[in-house]
Amino acid sequence: MIIPAPAPAPSPWSLPKLKLHIEDLGHEGASIFLGAVNPKDALKLAVEASYRWLYTQENPPPKVTQILLVLRSMPGVAHTTGTETEKEIHFSLEYIVQCKNRATAEILGVLVHEVVHCYQYSAKGSCPGGLIEGIADYVRLKANYGPPHWKRRGEGAQWDAGYETTGYFLSWIEDTYGPGLVSNLNLCMKDTKYHHRVFKNLTQCSVKKLWKAYCALLKDDDGAKVLEILNSRDEEDDQ
Repeated sequence: MIIPAPAPAPSPWSLPKLKLHIEDLGHEGASIFLGAVNPKDALKLAVEASYRWLYTQENPPPKVTQILLVLRSMPGVAHTTGTETEKEIHFSLEYIVQCKNRATAEILGVLVHEVVHCYQYSAKGSCPGGLIEGIADYVRLKANYGPPHWKRRGEGAQWDAGYETTGYFLSWIEDTYGPGLVSNLNLCMKDTKYHHRVFKNLTQCSVKKLWKAYCALLKDDDGAKVLEILNSRDEEDDQ
């Protein structure tokens, strides 16, 4: 059973204009969508998840004036496009049919993920794609809309593989170093190009060391080993 995250305090920021376009009302996916969620409430929930987990009153979100949700026939799951202030989320009707047995939770989870792309910073377009997707799934995890098939992956994977692999990793870093770390990571990519040194600036550990410690935790669940790795000297010079 999906347990929604506790309701956040009222946001100090207004919502953008929320719009919906359904390409084919006769499509089964359209009927499933409309039966599973209230479109306005679903988009509002998704926007507020980005506000809650990525921004603070001291560091408010970028100004997005409009989000248009387009439900249409297409391959894949969903993607986000648009201008700096007006965004479009395209969501596959076929995918909605595929997940009809848990439609409400999956629709909300996908919308939370895609709305993050409307608001997150991208280091002037230089942020690795895996980190972009990982931050979106980090917010989805925090909002308690991670699907049951998601798994933590460590050894044999890369930290920036993206999606839930990176999302769980970012969540662990925040659990280890304190609330707000991912929000600060996002903020660091507002006006500057990406450099992996950002992780060391925030945690005093390189991302390679953080990943090594995370992999050790997943493999052996040995807290002492994790601390040993985190307290060791960095092998890389982070230049």
